[in-house]
Amino acid sequence: MMETIHVKRGNILQQLRKRTIKNFIDLLILLRLRKEPMSGYDVITMIFNDFGFLPSSGSIYSTLYALEREGLIKGCWSGKKRLYTLTAKGEEAARLALTLSSSIENLVINIFRDQIT
Repeated sequence: MMETIHVKRGNILQQLRKRTIKNFIDLLILLRLRKEPMSGYDVITMIFNDFGFLPSSGSIYSTLYALEREGLIKGCWSGKKRLYTLTAKGEEAARLALTLSSSIENLVINIFRDQIT
C-alpha cells in the first residue's frame, strides 16, 4: 500500500515537472541560446539531458518558429542544420526573464503554500 502511494507521488511529480518545462520551454530556449547557437535537434537533446524527458519535435520546432516570428531569435542554415541565435530583442527578453526568476519562483511557492495550509 505504502509503495503504491510512493509510486503515485513520483508519477505526479514527474507529470508536474514535465508540464512546467513545457510551459517555460520558450524561456529555456532563450536562456540557452545566450550561451551558444543551437539547432532544433540540439534543443531536444538539451531538454532530454537536463530534465529527463523527450519533448516532441513538433512542439520544439513550433516554439522555435514562434520565437523567430516574434523577432526573438534568428535562424540561419549551416549545412543541413538550421542554427538559431538570439537577436537583440531576444537577449533583452532573456535578461528580463532572469530578473523575474525570483518572482516566478515565489508565485509557484505561493500556489502550493495556499493549498497546504
